Amino acid sequence: MHTTRIVEMLEVTEAAALAAGRWMGKGDKTAADQAAVEAMRTAFDRIDISGKIVIGEGERDEAPMLYIGETVGAGGEELDIAVDPLEGTNLTAYGQPNSLAVLAFGPKGTLLHAPDTYMWKIATGPDAADAIHIDASPTENVRNVARALKRNVEDIVVCILDRDRHKDMIAEVRAAGARIRLISDGDVFGAVATAIDGTGIHLYMGAGGAPEGVLAAAAMRCIGGAFMGRFEFRSPEERARAEAMKTCDLDGVLTMDCLVNTDEAAFIATGVTDGEMLRGVKYFGQGSRTHSIATDNKTGTIRFIETVHRTGSETFWVRRD
Repeated sequence: MHTTRIVEMLEVTEAAALAAGRWMGKGDKTAADQAAVEAMRTAFDRIDISGKIVIGEGERDEAPMLYIGETVGAGGEELDIAVDPLEGTNLTAYGQPNSLAVLAFGPKGTLLHAPDTYMWKIATGPDAADAIHIDASPTENVRNVARALKRNVEDIVVCILDRDRHKDMIAEVRAAGARIRLISDGDVFGAVATAIDGTGIHLYMGAGGAPEGVLAAAAMRCIGGAFMGRFEFRSPEERARAEAMKTCDLDGVLTMDCLVNTDEAAFIATGVTDGEMLRGVKYFGQGSRTHSIATDNKTGTIRFIETVHRTGSETFWVRRD
């Protein structure tokens, strides 16, 4: 049944990616995001669940749909759902790599209702899961990951968001001898890529959105990698909101068990634009093709799924484990 649910949820991210992909390269990130949101919301209504959006498009007065607290689905199993209908709106608008349609889900009450604030994050794949800590320096983390992977430091690639707040971190990583993959947006991709063979990324560090941290933690819990976070509140109002929904120590290390408190989590992403982890949407005369990753903590599986969507006929998909 759990595998069936994952296939149903896969169709949700596929719908969002197919809608957003039509806006690739058109320079309108708002339209791309709106298309993804509307398609994802409609797709949820076809599934027999009672899903509560715990990570979404914002508060109810800021978002007409997929807002935090909204119930989605046709009724049935109660689930917590975290979504980012279009992670990397700028990436889609300007035809840049690694934009994704993303969701994670778990049983009711298991996903952290993360406030819309910053979170310092660190992530790496299964082979170096015990080698990192968010309170260690960038130099220590780079060296420890290199040691765990049995590589020279010069062979380690660290993914970091290209932001002014990361200038010191970037300088220290370079001084340590590692290489850096700077990304303009999309830090869910940055964290998850550390656990996927072939991306060439070994470590993710830096501050990004706290909601995206929950999505990344869900993925890493399923894959077996490591993820840690720490809130960085920008105002008393942000802290007050976190206090109202807290289930973790707001000043402590945010572990995967805190962020995703279940062994039955699942994470799904569909590529919108081409990237190291997933290929983007491709359209052709009689339909389209999508490429997705679906991870399931319960079974320990990581599936790469290619789906052909035929116009006027049933969708069929090919699983590639």
